Amino acid sequence: MADDHQHDVIDGHIAEHTNTHHGQALPPPKHYDIVMVGMVVVLLCANLIGPAKVAIVSLPLIGLFSFGAGNLFFPISYIFGDILTEVYGYSRARRAIWAGFTALIFASAMGQLIVHMPPSPDEPFNEILQPALELVFGNTWRIVAASIIAYLVGDFANAFVMAKMKIWTKGKHLWTRTIGSTIVGQGFDSIIFYPIAFGGIWSFDTILMVILANFLIKLSVEVLFTPLTYLIINRLKRAEGHDVFDTDTDFTPFSVSDKN
Repeated sequence: MADDHQHDVIDGHIAEHTNTHHGQALPPPKHYDIVMVGMVVVLLCANLIGPAKVAIVSLPLIGLFSFGAGNLFFPISYIFGDILTEVYGYSRARRAIWAGFTALIFASAMGQLIVHMPPSPDEPFNEILQPALELVFGNTWRIVAASIIAYLVGDFANAFVMAKMKIWTKGKHLWTRTIGSTIVGQGFDSIIFYPIAFGGIWSFDTILMVILANFLIKLSVEVLFTPLTYLIINRLKRAEGHDVFDTDTDFTPFSVSDKN
């Protein structure tokens, strides 16, 4: 059986490590938990803080451009996903995705519970706070369901494409994997979220325009962060001694095991 080689991608070349024999246990990861927590934190913040605000900027040649503020930060969770898949492999990225899913479910349930608890009439501040809570956290079931479904499909698609492209490119050309996987993952995310959340409320043309605009914003963030992604991935590979190639991985999404 062929060896499962690990590589560091440095200036387009492949540097091999010694602990790469198929079946040989890799050293325990030292920084995996930190990267996973970072992904979950960004995911929660982008879903709880950003979507409530529509921002507007003036762009050269385009003019005034409106977008959901959360779209500036949500793609960063995909960058964390790219880092997890590239360094630690699909199985550990899958584990992080399910951690994010659990956090989203808990945050959504907590938001609904807080909103629907009767406010005390003895506290005057509740007259101001309750409407604000309902506005920010009182999302309809369609928006909550759309967000969770789009997140799961998009993130798993991103991790799958990232892992497969790493094998196809033999560990070279990292930028093709980060951008290519984002095109697929963010594409699924946008195509799923907006029709489920706003179908029958917005016109078809509006949904299509919003899908395209937000997809381009998310992809642009990924492209702009590519140099930083390179830096973090290469440093993590050196620090961890990990560079997993998912040649024999079971790609089922329905597992939380970090074993291939």
